Amino acid sequence: MTAKPKDLPMLDGVSASMIYLEKMDAVVQPKRLFDFLCQKFAHIAVDEWRQRFVDGLVFWDDGVPVCIDDEYDYGRTIYYYRFLKHEIIVPFSHEIIFENQELMVVDKPHFLTITPSGQYVQQTLLTRLKKDSGNSKLSPIHRLDKETAGLILISKNPATRGLYQSLFKSQNIKKIYHAIAPVRHDLMFPLDLHLHLVRKEPFYTMKVADGTPNSHTHITHLQTRGDWAKYELYPTTGKLHQLRVYLSHLGIPIKNDPYYPTVRHKAPDDFGSPLQLLAKSLSFIDPITGELMAFESKRQLEF
Repeated sequence: MTAKPKDLPMLDGVSASMIYLEKMDAVVQPKRLFDFLCQKFAHIAVDEWRQRFVDGLVFWDDGVPVCIDDEYDYGRTIYYYRFLKHEIIVPFSHEIIFENQELMVVDKPHFLTITPSGQYVQQTLLTRLKKDSGNSKLSPIHRLDKETAGLILISKNPATRGLYQSLFKSQNIKKIYHAIAPVRHDLMFPLDLHLHLVRKEPFYTMKVADGTPNSHTHITHLQTRGDWAKYELYPTTGKLHQLRVYLSHLGIPIKNDPYYPTVRHKAPDDFGSPLQLLAKSLSFIDPITGELMAFESKRQLEF
């Protein structure tokens, strides 16, 4: 019997992805589904898509494998497994520091992406956790950059995931970060900053702009060693790259930051000089048990 999409198993920790086939203008709609996928995901080699079809890794919404010559059938949904022919190994390990029926608290290393995207599928935290646990329902509750190390909450139960996500939306969770950045003796700490952050070019970066503040961070100076200092940062909002932009705005960009104040691309296999930003601690009242939950990363930054 053919497996239905909802019954498709994980393959090496990877769950099937889903695409709804929308009705397109007849001029641009490709005849074959294969051609559509090659166009939509142009960053993936045509030979890799062909191999997915050959290996039976693409399915219709009734669970029947898609043939390479099947037509684009709008209104239907397809499911497919992602893989990369060549994927760079991230040679650092995560650590689960707490786990119960609802969630995991994971201490993530630098350079490890949370969820599959772009050039990373197997070498992501989520795939590693799914593969190790056999739980296909795992999902991150909040965001943590690939370059940033430290604590992240992972939901184990879709039925309660929203309760934990609401802690972030309502600012009922306290996240403390540590960062290594240059010393500025003219800055008086602690600082409370409220800034208006917007997207800039390249599209994956942010900047400070005029306008009503939409973000807030409390910054404390902890320690000085020569020209460098360790700072503690307490954000009450969660904008993309918020802490990195804040410190760059103050003229003290985080040590080894590849994006701020200027973008400096590194080779994908360059694991030297990690960004010196660490999600050091998390604390909140558990929405199910009412218990105070507090966790701290065992990792340390390089002064």
